[in-house]
Amino acid sequence: MDRRTFSKTLAGATLAAAANPLSPTPVSASDQTITETPFKVSIMLWTVFNKLPFEERLEKVAEAGYHAVQLVGETSTWTDNEFRQYNKKREELGIKFDTCAGLRHGVGDPSAREAFLEDVRAQLQVMEKIECPSLIVMSGNVVPELSPQVQHDSCVEGLKRAAELVNGKGINLLLENIDLEENPHYYLWSVPEAFKIIEEVDRPNVKFLYDFYHAQISGGNLITHLQKNVEKVGLIHIADVPGRHEPGTGEIDYLNIYKKFGELNYNRYIAMEFHPSGDPVKILSHARLEALRAAQG
Repeated sequence: MDRRTFSKTLAGATLAAAANPLSPTPVSASDQTITETPFKVSIMLWTVFNKLPFEERLEKVAEAGYHAVQLVGETSTWTDNEFRQYNKKREELGIKFDTCAGLRHGVGDPSAREAFLEDVRAQLQVMEKIECPSLIVMSGNVVPELSPQVQHDSCVEGLKRAAELVNGKGINLLLENIDLEENPHYYLWSVPEAFKIIEEVDRPNVKFLYDFYHAQISGGNLITHLQKNVEKVGLIHIADVPGRHEPGTGEIDYLNIYKKFGELNYNRYIAMEFHPSGDPVKILSHARLEALRAAQG
């Protein structure tokens, strides 16, 4: 399952860009030692290496210099033996599964509240097996018979209830925005509303997954929203607009954004969630190093 399909089917509802590198500067061997930035860099695995067996996908991630991977439902078909096998492989490669997604229900529909919480309970068992500390939560789609305020309040209450389930387990819940071009039915497209929800939930283990690709399509103003709310952000997803390719292929000034991460001392994950326009290993490696170098000023 990819992220586009997942966002459209949640809760039972519902250009290739120019291949210009973010910087023409070649990556040198010494760049591999950059470690002084506050944030960590991961890969949303659904975007790359999809035709390879899972263990080979992890090898490609490691080849690109990454030590963290985010999953969307891949574990749903794993046997007990595969859980052991893939955990062993990621440990050999020095990779952790830092975030996962794939809940069938969202928090925006109060009638689906108990089903959503049951999804969370089931996912916690999986997260324990793969030692994953963060879970992506979606709002789900607009419910036509409900007012926006009712759905807003449902997001708040659903996240509070889920926070109670994960309390003391070292798990973070991450509420994500999706733009209306990708899913015209999705409820939580507004970044300001997302931050308002996180503020009202007021739980240390509930944060916003600030997806810059979706946010740019939905209105932009990426840095301003980040500056005002950086403490509410638990994860950032990276892709350029249009086309969902690597930074430097579109309209988002990621070099300036990465610099801002450093200035704000953003110390959580960013995740590359783009379709590489060329060789995936080379482009992913370049994207990671550019982010780290730019954040250092």
